[in-house]
Amino acid sequence: MTEDRGHLMTEKVNERTRAIDRMSVAECVDLINSEDATVAGAVAGARDAIVAAIELVVAAFRAGGRLIYMGAGTSGRLGVVDASECPPTFLSDPSMVQGIIAGGRPAMFRPIEGAEDDPNGAVEALKKRELGPNDVVFGIATGGTTPFVHGAIRYARQVGAKSVFFACVPREQCADEADVSIRVLVGPEAIAGSTRMKAGTATKMVLNMVTTVAMVQIGKVYENLMVDVDTRTNRKLVDRGARIIATLTGLGREKSLELLRAAEGRVKIALVMHLRKVDFEAARRLLAEHGNRVRAVVDE
Repeated sequence: MTEDRGHLMTEKVNERTRAIDRMSVAECVDLINSEDATVAGAVAGARDAIVAAIELVVAAFRAGGRLIYMGAGTSGRLGVVDASECPPTFLSDPSMVQGIIAGGRPAMFRPIEGAEDDPNGAVEALKKRELGPNDVVFGIATGGTTPFVHGAIRYARQVGAKSVFFACVPREQCADEADVSIRVLVGPEAIAGSTRMKAGTATKMVLNMVTTVAMVQIGKVYENLMVDVDTRTNRKLVDRGARIIATLTGLGREKSLELLRAAEGRVKIALVMHLRKVDFEAARRLLAEHGNRVRAVVDE
């Protein structure tokens, strides 16, 4: 029997947008923009849970564990996107942050709606990745009910992994079994039930916070610069690496590029070489001794 989900916040009709089908393009844009403007406040309302989730992820990374996003549809796609952006931004191992979408790779490009109803699909995917106690499973289900996501959370508990649940409905409407429950209450969507809108925006904001803050905490950022950027992939990132070195050392562009080459494209090593007046091997050793944190090496 099909469950009636009409009571969920994400399914309710938004009274402010009832006349949207009678509006001009400009009026529609203004109305949707006004709805989107409320999302940041809703995210702020979930601050304590977001902090608790990030602390779990930081502990996992420091223990050699992984962050694994689980979701279906828009939620799954956003998890995959966030995971895929970590290696080029933070030079993290691709296995460190992973995104699993119900239905697998084909679901990234076309809807496979039935996949979200299978909790065993999540279990099988996590078994293939040998989920363990050092890992964090981050389930994303903006409407709160996705069986695929709840299956992932239950399996995480079974194997001793930590778990986080993200939804845009209050807990009393749909409970979860996660260690940390993040509820970002964005309210009814401009188009009823279309959680690719405000709920999707909230999801993107929170996932950005989770991985960015976690990477900062483990030393992937110095000041507010991505010093672990992988400059070996394209010219844009070589340019960014050189500019980071120039900003932090006061060197000119050519000298910065020269230093970057001497450090084999590693911005962190280049910075330590210059700031501590050491060669490549000594810089690499200093970083290893200080948890790969430039701040710790420089402040010593």
